Amino acid sequence: MPLLPKKKVGIVACSGEELPEGTVSRVAALKVLEALRPNDTVTICLPLFLAGGEGDRAFARFYPTVAIDGCEKRCAARATEMYSGKPAASIVVTDVVAGNGLGPIRGTRRLNEAGMQAADLVAQEVARLVDELLGRKREAEAEVEVAVEEPAAEAPEAPEDEEEAITLCSCGSGIPVQKVAINGRVVTLIALPAIFEQFYQAGKRPGNGTTRELLETTRIYNPIPPEEEAAYAEALAREYEKFCRKRAAHS
Repeated sequence: MPLLPKKKVGIVACSGEELPEGTVSRVAALKVLEALRPNDTVTICLPLFLAGGEGDRAFARFYPTVAIDGCEKRCAARATEMYSGKPAASIVVTDVVAGNGLGPIRGTRRLNEAGMQAADLVAQEVARLVDELLGRKREAEAEVEVAVEEPAAEAPEAPEDEEEAITLCSCGSGIPVQKVAINGRVVTLIALPAIFEQFYQAGKRPGNGTTRELLETTRIYNPIPPEEEAAYAEALAREYEKFCRKRAAHS
């Protein structure tokens, strides 16, 4: 498997704005990201994820995610499972509210006291799950208050470098992706630079056997339509040969 960057946990928060519980989910996510576990978590933009954002979907395929949903519809958890894989953990704000006997949650822009209490409880539970997913035990940490006037802004997508086909995911995970021309269109292949580097270090040079292995390894992280296998194989062979020439020139 390709060597990938330091493991982190992705936080997918509900984007529903019509219910106070949606605001609770975003406030809780912000507390985890900025105060409780800033070095161990990254945010995944749910609207971008649903729209086909390769960076966020790539992160969710490689690393564990925690979905924070405002209600029983579980939009964040279901979207993550549909496009990348089942979340490692899922929290529903209405369950937390009911389980802790909190009063009615009110406020979509500014939460009432019960809403802020719910956000604190959800954030603490997410932090605990992050530690569990990373196999880490922490000493009890003092709760850090995060002043939030309104829901956290979603992380913007990283600008694309026009000079290079190889970029990093917008999620901040550092997972490399590469744009490749296949059948007259440009396709973004997740982890391809890492796959190429792994093959090169293993001494696997361009050839028919290597191309077939490249195709099967690439298929682990990217959907490859059966009817386009030949086109994908041709593109992978071409790009890997270019990669090897470039690496040899810099040796």
